[in-house]
Amino acid sequence: MLFNSIDFAIFLPIIFILYWFVTNKNLKLQNLLIVISSYIFYGWWDWRFLSLILFSTIVDYFIGIKLSKQENQTKRKLLLWTSIFVNLGFLGFFKYYNFFLDNFITAFSFFGTEINANSLNIILPVGISFYTFQTLSYTIDVYRRKLEPTKDFIAFSAFVSFFPQLVAGPIERATNLLPQFYAKRNFDYSKAIDGMRLILWGLFKKVVIADTCSIFVDDIFQNYMNYSGGTLIVGTILFSFQIYCDFSGYSDIAIGTAKLFGIKLMTNFRTPYFSRNIAEFWRRWHISLSTWFRDYVYIPLGGSKTSKILTVRNIFIIFIVSGFWHGANWTYIIWGSLNAFYFLPIFLMKQNRKHLNTTTKNKFIPSFKELNSMFFTFIITAFAWIFFRSKTLTDAFEYIKGIFNQNNFFKMQTAKTYELDIRPLIIYLTFFIIVDWYYRNEEIVFTNHNLTKSTIIFKYIIYLFTIISIIFSIKNQASNFIYFQF
Repeated sequence: MLFNSIDFAIFLPIIFILYWFVTNKNLKLQNLLIVISSYIFYGWWDWRFLSLILFSTIVDYFIGIKLSKQENQTKRKLLLWTSIFVNLGFLGFFKYYNFFLDNFITAFSFFGTEINANSLNIILPVGISFYTFQTLSYTIDVYRRKLEPTKDFIAFSAFVSFFPQLVAGPIERATNLLPQFYAKRNFDYSKAIDGMRLILWGLFKKVVIADTCSIFVDDIFQNYMNYSGGTLIVGTILFSFQIYCDFSGYSDIAIGTAKLFGIKLMTNFRTPYFSRNIAEFWRRWHISLSTWFRDYVYIPLGGSKTSKILTVRNIFIIFIVSGFWHGANWTYIIWGSLNAFYFLPIFLMKQNRKHLNTTTKNKFIPSFKELNSMFFTFIITAFAWIFFRSKTLTDAFEYIKGIFNQNNFFKMQTAKTYELDIRPLIIYLTFFIIVDWYYRNEEIVFTNHNLTKSTIIFKYIIYLFTIISIIFSIKNQASNFIYFQF
């Protein structure tokens, strides 16, 4: 079920009414309603994959209980590796089987040996990368004795399958989300209003910005050989905004929807395109995944508390694995590696912890130095997105080659020139950047802090423009979110 669909617009109010007016006096019933509604939400795509979520839930639930009763370290490790094997085994089969098979065949063909093996027609379960990492965080934290295992199967099932963030995050930690299913939840009007604000802004990002950008981006990337270097640059910039607004839009809707049910999810994006270096960018982009890799891979490998060579190794492992997490394609691995190369000089010069505060926190206009740093960071990030968006490495390199082709570089033709007008998109993007900048210090856009008469007027102008833009941008067929494929 898509957040931007009529189905969800009907589904959400029904669950909301049942949650607060029918099951509100019984915590078990509330949690059971969350589990049932989450399974309906996920099964809307393909009910057959519900068995994967249920199986992972059962395995990690019982392993958690066993870990609490087991003192023998060898047996505890065996239990932990059982959970890792089951969860990553499913993920590896559905997501990476054909990738490894094809590369295995290619490697042997290079040495003159032909291997006959058939790829499988495997359907990738929506969101498997997200809920797999979420359940793993539970088992690992129980193993580390950072979390007491639950004996409430319904609460644990709600943690694993909570529908707002089930298919595209944020990837929640059991230490944050699971305890919220133990405590009685009371309706909070202010939190609900904040949730509605986030949902509204998330829909604007997705429906107005991301989906409009996609029309131009899809045409440019599919027909890059027919466009000038200037247009290819436009396509790269538009994809940068598309993927940001598509993914952060989903996160906003997920976090906002959770607030309607009295649940707090972690922030997943903090205006990453206003970052002043690549290290700051990665502290602000897909925060739930970045911190997951930091806590469960980077630090166990030794993190930065080891030799320089091993630390550099750890950095590359994190970025390459992060790229591979996104998909079974060499383009993602190159994208991750490229970001590692971006990050390495900053780390070696000990500049990676330099920008911990919000950009121009106490001023509205950034300094020239800050503006220059933000522009450079955006440019190198956008360049890396070319690999992320391209279907093959050949496409990516040819696309980059086309950018530096001097023939007709300044002939800024746009995708589908004679069919579409790019000017409305420019207006939308300008509006989006202004609002994103204005609320960069706030976790929730349209927040009501320190309102004056002028800011109240400004806020309602934003509301009106946002709602009208969404209405005029809604299409008959709801489009998928980009990160559903991961």
